[in-house]
Amino acid sequence: MEIYFVLETIGFIILVFVGIPWNIFVLVRFAYIRKLEKKLLPTNTILVALSFINLLVLLSRVFPQTLDAVGLENLLNDIQCKLIIYTYRVSRAMSICLTSLLSCHQCILIAPVTGKWKYLKQIVNPNVSLIMMLLLGMNMALYPSSILYGQSKSNTTHSPYTLHLVYCDVDFLNYVSYTINGLVSVVREIIFVSLMTMSSSYMLVVLYWHAESMKGVRSSAKAQTKTAEYKASRAVLLLVVLYVLLFGMDNTTWIYTLTMTNVKQEVSDTRLFLAASYAVMSPIVIFVTNPKLHQNFTIPCMRGMFCA
Repeated sequence: MEIYFVLETIGFIILVFVGIPWNIFVLVRFAYIRKLEKKLLPTNTILVALSFINLLVLLSRVFPQTLDAVGLENLLNDIQCKLIIYTYRVSRAMSICLTSLLSCHQCILIAPVTGKWKYLKQIVNPNVSLIMMLLLGMNMALYPSSILYGQSKSNTTHSPYTLHLVYCDVDFLNYVSYTINGLVSVVREIIFVSLMTMSSSYMLVVLYWHAESMKGVRSSAKAQTKTAEYKASRAVLLLVVLYVLLFGMDNTTWIYTLTMTNVKQEVSDTRLFLAASYAVMSPIVIFVTNPKLHQNFTIPCMRGMFCA
């Protein structure tokens, strides 16, 4: 167990010291682009929101977990626990919703300008911010349990339907509340993962058609015909694959816990690590795959070092 706690501490420290700076960096870069160009494309607006949500996930859940892992215990009172748990759950829910929205929006962008696709382009593109606000309102309404049942750690006896989150407990009191809370999360994620999967599958078909149409075309001409939407689609697909892999394992573990009582803390820690890994890795993927973030970005030369 001692080795487990050492590895856990190292793992969460890495998540904090990599994830928080990267998400802040992406937010600052997009703010710089917004200042230069006076606006952001709808896709980049979604990416800004996703980076901000990632930051909230890390600050509300992983950072306190890391402090506890290094020996700072009993950090939060009841009210702080309710606020922290609520922020984390809404942020985690927004993470899947925004990734799904990003996938669906990119799918609509590369679709032909005909029929229903034309109608969707006219509806979705100008209203991305409104859609994100509606998703936020939905997720805020789905998690009253965090406020009702969240509490700080204490020596009092809890019901068997309690989630132990290191610095806080969430005691659902009975099996019905415990199961409903779990099923709400699972159903929501099934819906948005399904949307994500369908839109990503369509994008793969379009990208395949595009690759087939480029066969026999000279490489120079081929490079010129690759549009920004085509490249952005591959970046979105990479984020979707990353999400599905990490949260697929997370949700598998979550469904398993619905069959258990007195869920062990190690299980909750594993789920948190998987969920937080997306918040850490996605800003790196966003930066690497988004040409806008590379514009006017140079690393200052230091004495004794060569600069490109």
